[in-house]
Amino acid sequence: MNKIIPFILLSIFISCSSEKNIQYPITEKILVTDTYFNTTIEDPYRWLEEDTSLKVKDWIEEQNKLTFSYLEKIPQRDNIRNRLEDLWNYEKIGTPFIEGEYTYFYKNDGLQNQYVLYRKRGGEEESVFIDPNQFSEDGTISLSGISFSEDGSLLAYSISEGGSDWRKVIVIETENKSQVEDTLLDVKFSGISWNGNDGFYYSTYDKPQTSTLSDKTDQHKLYYHTLGTPQEKDKVVFGDKQKFRYVSGYITEDQNYLVISASKTTSGNNLFIKDRTKKESPLIQITDNFESNSYISHNIGSKLYITTNLNAPNKRMITTDASNPQLENWKDFIEETDNVLTVSKGGGYFFAKYFIDANSKVFQYNYDGDFIREVAFSGKGNVSGFGGKEDQKDIFYRFSNYITPGSSFNYNVESGESTLYWKPAIDFDSDNFVSEQHFYTSKDGTKVPISIMYKKGTKLDGSNPTILYGYGGFNISLKPSFSVINAIWLEQGGVYAVANIRGGGEYGKQWHDSGTKMQKQNVFDDFIAAAEFLIQKQYTSSDNLAISGRSNGGLLVGACMTQRPELFKVALPAVGVLDMLRYHTFTAGAGWAYDYGTSETSKEMFDYLLNYSPVHNVNEGVEYPATLVLTGDHDDRVVPAHSFKFAAELQEKQSGISPILIRIETNAGHGSGTPISKRIEEAADVMGFVLYHCAK
Repeated sequence: MNKIIPFILLSIFISCSSEKNIQYPITEKILVTDTYFNTTIEDPYRWLEEDTSLKVKDWIEEQNKLTFSYLEKIPQRDNIRNRLEDLWNYEKIGTPFIEGEYTYFYKNDGLQNQYVLYRKRGGEEESVFIDPNQFSEDGTISLSGISFSEDGSLLAYSISEGGSDWRKVIVIETENKSQVEDTLLDVKFSGISWNGNDGFYYSTYDKPQTSTLSDKTDQHKLYYHTLGTPQEKDKVVFGDKQKFRYVSGYITEDQNYLVISASKTTSGNNLFIKDRTKKESPLIQITDNFESNSYISHNIGSKLYITTNLNAPNKRMITTDASNPQLENWKDFIEETDNVLTVSKGGGYFFAKYFIDANSKVFQYNYDGDFIREVAFSGKGNVSGFGGKEDQKDIFYRFSNYITPGSSFNYNVESGESTLYWKPAIDFDSDNFVSEQHFYTSKDGTKVPISIMYKKGTKLDGSNPTILYGYGGFNISLKPSFSVINAIWLEQGGVYAVANIRGGGEYGKQWHDSGTKMQKQNVFDDFIAAAEFLIQKQYTSSDNLAISGRSNGGLLVGACMTQRPELFKVALPAVGVLDMLRYHTFTAGAGWAYDYGTSETSKEMFDYLLNYSPVHNVNEGVEYPATLVLTGDHDDRVVPAHSFKFAAELQEKQSGISPILIRIETNAGHGSGTPISKRIEEAADVMGFVLYHCAK
């Protein structure tokens, strides 16, 4: 088995102090200015936003040439990649689900680029149902979503090419896997909900006229597709008369109601319902409050079960009648608690799930609201699942944490007994590692949780190479999950830490809101305080600390490294939102305004964004950390121009000897569906880069 040379030996071969000045490709500056509230802002790298330009393509090639020539010289990069391949090469099986006569599940034999969808019927042998690895030679076309018709005889599945958010939808007969009609094109941010076997609802935007990679997509619409008819005949059901940025629609399990959710940003929605059992029935609005989120979890006849954070920041479940479902008729079913609620349904029961100090708790209720039991687990960690059909008495859940690979369990809803369904055979011994949770104090006195993982016996003397990861936005909670990449980092003596900073959803709506708009600096302060805590407690030092984040987490890294460059040795901003003055002008970026605000909202908001926007806060004469910016040339969610402009600013103004590199994955998007081969290559590059600059 290949092993990485321990850090202490690695330093014999490399030294941070031996870095030589790098000759960066020349990035042309073309003067472009914008005026915001009588303030003129220069944008000399605006031309890097032109994703179809040959000039930009040449720039990408030159930057990648420099970056990969640098990474290839890191002595242990190949060993890291080999160890990644070794450890990643184990069979992985997802939790099963039932559709029609078949039980389906995803499986990866080890190093397959994409998971394969299998099925089996009764006691028959399992067989391959859909193998996305056959979609393309390099694995860059992925299976991105599936939806079975009510009886399981039809399947609509979506595929993503090169990681794009734009999808194609293919409909097949499940028995013989034959395609039943032409492929639907240009579907974006959509689920698929079947109306019997006759057709289905889906959502998308009008296709951009210039560039599907960067043009603004601002009006989402719900369509109905009748099976066997051309896509151009699809009817707009909702969203053509009033502009919403995110619209979804689905039919309830009993097929009696159409439910529509409409949002203007990524947080807050209006909820509508239409009774399909009555001819010409109106569309009834249930909620009219974009400051809250509500969704229908289930219905029994006209009785609706709605999970909401309206007047309940940690969420509650209420009941109401579909004929008159407005707020004044709501009745509490599962009351709000001090912990954030999520609800799933399976086997004729509700499962109320809470995540409390790194430990999942799950409580079972019947449809009358009677408490049945708390589900028992062994060990601390994150539990997901507990979904299934109404008559399915055995349902499944999955358990994992930062140092324990995920295992699947069968849960009997009547007896409450759990039995192990599948456990991975992986060459990693969790007993050799430690996972701790601590609370540290942020700048304003707020207590923030942090999880810290390391190998048993590690000396806390400040010398440990450490990666601090964060996100801090969009009500997204960072919960423990096992990662082969992080396992190898721990295996070799590194420390890995995850800070549950504000802006996330760990402590409900208040925790989220306190990291948005004019309070966004709280997010950066929390992350900086996490770094200071790790240093104070001697897990690491500034000379050994790397910070990492993706998407909104890329913004987090970009803001922190420009505000406190001396605090970190390495910065890894990946697919980041980095130009805060223009983010809302690309693709679906305007929908992120709940978290960020926009530069056009007010002078106060403009000034606030300008004060932390990473692209606009790179200064001359500053020594920035060794930086590896990561993006994909086909990212149509956070366009790569963010990363291009940030890298160009850093390369021009870096006063120190630490390198500023940008790694641009070709034929890749924001991250979803990335083939295993590309993930391994990127992880080897990133880990090698961190070790090169942090190992002592």
